[in-house]
Amino acid sequence: MAEQSTFADQAMQYAPQLYSAALRMTRNQADAEDLVQETYLRGFRAFNSFEQGTNLRAWLFRILTNAYINRYRAKQRRPVESDLGDLEDLYLYRRLGSMETAAASLSAEEQFLDLFPDAEVKQALEGLPDNFRLPVILADVEGFSYKEIAEMLEIPIGTVMSRLHRGRKAMQKALFAYAEAHGLTSSEPEQTQTEQTGHTTDG
Repeated sequence: MAEQSTFADQAMQYAPQLYSAALRMTRNQADAEDLVQETYLRGFRAFNSFEQGTNLRAWLFRILTNAYINRYRAKQRRPVESDLGDLEDLYLYRRLGSMETAAASLSAEEQFLDLFPDAEVKQALEGLPDNFRLPVILADVEGFSYKEIAEMLEIPIGTVMSRLHRGRKAMQKALFAYAEAHGLTSSEPEQTQTEQTGHTTDG
């Protein structure tokens, strides 16, 4: 058991990370500040139940996530759980010239996102429905494991993996217009094939 008198010393170091995540969740500075304050208040009240030696950061993020979900549900009596439609696998891998040989793996998806400026990725992330945005934030931004995210969101690990996969695919689709505009796409695959045949005309 942890003592409340030590809460501030142990927990305040995570304030910037909590605020950054809260801002991505709420997309509003004032709401993010309120959410972090609520997280610390709840954390302080429940600190006696925290087991010293375990992951305090994950414990605080679970409180933050639960507080956000509860607020979201309070605002919308029936939160919409979007399924993002039937997103084609490798939506962009088949169109990006620099990623033509990339496998459909998490590492390839992460490399793909590295091609874009932070502002574009942030906009694509903010466009995701909540049930997909939260796993992406917790996994790709905050670095939590599937198991930790499952505990935070109170859903099975398989659901975390599925939502993370589909959330990343939706972000790729949203970033396609940027990729086209900046010449990252392979628009003329037939020409490339012709060049590879080696048929050239010498005068």
